[in-house]
Amino acid sequence: MPKVRTIYRGGSRFYVHPEDREIIHPGVTSVIGMLPKQNFLGPWNAKMAATLAVDSIDFVADMAARDREGAIQYLSGAARRYTKVRADVGSEAHDLFERIMRGEYVGRVRSDLQPYVDHFREFLKAVNPEFVRAEDVAWSDTYGYAGSFDVWLRVWLDAAGNITPDRSGKPHLIMADWKTSKATYPDVALQLAAYQRADFVIDGETGETEPMPEFDGAAVLHITDETWAFKPVETGDAVFAEFLRLRGTFEWDRDLSRKVIGKPLAKKAGKIVTGTQRRAR
Repeated sequence: MPKVRTIYRGGSRFYVHPEDREIIHPGVTSVIGMLPKQNFLGPWNAKMAATLAVDSIDFVADMAARDREGAIQYLSGAARRYTKVRADVGSEAHDLFERIMRGEYVGRVRSDLQPYVDHFREFLKAVNPEFVRAEDVAWSDTYGYAGSFDVWLRVWLDAAGNITPDRSGKPHLIMADWKTSKATYPDVALQLAAYQRADFVIDGETGETEPMPEFDGAAVLHITDETWAFKPVETGDAVFAEFLRLRGTFEWDRDLSRKVIGKPLAKKAGKIVTGTQRRAR
């Protein structure tokens, strides 16, 4: 069976069903992208550009003298380049986390990634989770979405909900996400709630499907180059209901909003040409 493909349309990711190429669902993160953008993004973008200009003023002045438009593009792209670098680090760290969870030997890593690996190993020692599966696709025909989750883990908790690394507590199957950003943000709850309630899971490589199991909870492992924390995430019905509202907004934005205004029933006529003007031609 073929593996799941993804395509991009209008800046959004869509997942193509491995058996029926006519079935295409938007990705969970694209749906969550319908959330209003935080107010801090504009000032942050401006600060990144201003900081770059001040820190490299001589270089920018020389560039501007030779290529003014190029200098403008260089400064205006400061935030975008920073975001890409951080995303690349996050992707590489995710890959290392999965390899370590699978018991692979990762050897030496780049110096900027080593703190992430060290903190991940600390997490494994402190929590002692069981790896179940990772980087497969949660698929929902019921609600029309799909997405690649990070990992399923089994952790052991005592009656008070505390981690028991010796696995003396009760086992809990959880949907989990790795985050390497500066902070953890509430939208991770929407993401994990959607994954948990998908109809089935598709193996990302083989395309084989099986029903989505029942989960006992959800969590996010937040790892930076300075610290780490394993946090529970609320993914109850109220959270999922908010995700479904965003799914409706996605449908509106990508489809319905383009159909609600029809052709004019009446409009301003073209410029009037008098008889005198016609005779003068």
